[in-house]
Amino acid sequence: MKPVRSETVRSWEIVFPNDANPHGTMFGGKVMALMDKTAAIAAARFARKSVVTVSTEGIVFKRPIRVGDRIEICARVVWVGNSSMVIKVDVSGEDPQTYERTHCTTARFNFVALDRDNNPTRVPRLLVESEEEKREWEMAEFVIAQALERKKRLAAYEPE
Repeated sequence: MKPVRSETVRSWEIVFPNDANPHGTMFGGKVMALMDKTAAIAAARFARKSVVTVSTEGIVFKRPIRVGDRIEICARVVWVGNSSMVIKVDVSGEDPQTYERTHCTTARFNFVALDRDNNPTRVPRLLVESEEEKREWEMAEFVIAQALERKKRLAAYEPE
């Protein structure tokens, strides 16, 4: 068993003009890509296996990230199944002049660990200790249930 805090991954970026839209704020897709990459590192380090993204919870941008801001992306495993994991990712912006930090968005990414033949493979158990970790586990279970329901509904409308 591994504790939640065992594989917290943090990465930092500076937002440059080529990362931004005409409003001077960072492209949402660029933020999502950075979140996915940081989450993948956290998942792979936890599982000690290759991993792939299966789905993500809807991302709501609470605060724009502006050109010149520094952003911190923090990812950690908050739930595990047999081969799947939910990674919570938080993004905070930091004003380079004032050093004021603001929470920008949070999302949960679902990953599956793969063996050498690219088949799903078991991941270690997660040691959930604090009340906050227990709340995150429960939220992740909700996210997984919603993802499975969404997949089932979409399958009814999409050709095989």
